[in-house]
Amino acid sequence: MIELLVAVCLVSNPATCKDVSLIYAAEALTPMQCVLRAEPEIAKWIGEHPGWQTKRFSCRTAGRYAKT
Repeated sequence: MIELLVAVCLVSNPATCKDVSLIYAAEALTPMQCVLRAEPEIAKWIGEHPGWQTKRFSCRTAGRYAKT
């Protein structure tokens, strides 16, 4: 599984930020394929969560990092 980790911040308060984890569970993707598919997934999330904007994103193997 590959995790797309997106750092998002509120448009109305840029100091309020959080990390959002989107998991590609059903597909066997490499991190590079994840990066290539990231923009449409991020746009979909932003469309469902108005008022948030993307600051940065990364792809990594899911489950290898502690959730905080």
